[in-house]
Amino acid sequence: MSLIVQTKGLVKSYGKKEVLKNVNFIIPQGQIVGLLGPNGSGKTTIIKTLAGLLQDYKGEVLINGQKPGVETKAIVSYLPEKTYLSKWMTVKDAISMFADFYADFDEARAWDMVNALSLTSQQKIHTMSKGMQEKLQLILVMSRNAMLYILDEPLGGIDPAARDYILDTIIRNYSDKSSILLSTHLIHDVERIFDRVIFLKNGEVVMEDYVDTLREEHGKSMDELFREVYQGC
Repeated sequence: MSLIVQTKGLVKSYGKKEVLKNVNFIIPQGQIVGLLGPNGSGKTTIIKTLAGLLQDYKGEVLINGQKPGVETKAIVSYLPEKTYLSKWMTVKDAISMFADFYADFDEARAWDMVNALSLTSQQKIHTMSKGMQEKLQLILVMSRNAMLYILDEPLGGIDPAARDYILDTIIRNYSDKSSILLSTHLIHDVERIFDRVIFLKNGEVVMEDYVDTLREEHGKSMDELFREVYQGC
């Protein structure tokens, strides 16, 4: 089994506050992994570390055998929780920018998704709803032929009618040579696509395994298990 991501003893602090405490997990090649936990559990810190945005951590983090940095950014496609596109851009501008910037960007794939999600090429980002902006960002991220896709709350502002299409798009647009790490609060809607899950609580991994194994051991769905693990959080 080839590993896309491996962390060993990952520790991250902000001042005196330790937000990640001896975090260990793996992401095998060709799998979709859910990163689950309440607000403040450390999910975004892990995501930013893997994306190469945080460097001052302790422990080991490897992406395809390399430390996060310039080299790994070329094989990681990252969707942050907040919109990062310039408001003056049109859909066409955003797609052209990604096509120029990333050698692995599939422009035809992007336009197929734009049409399927009823966006228009000349619409400016500042006229879009939050949900429409999130659709566009997801289109851009999933149109790369990356080795690792990191998706931070990709369905937060997406209307329920579009969620199934988005999830199917995520499944279709990655290969058995790539992996996806997906952080979400919408466990019930998303758990059907997970191969593995990582449960975080107070900066620590409290559970990590294949979804089928956890369902068999606990007799619960991941949504039910999530509610049990984080009851009172």
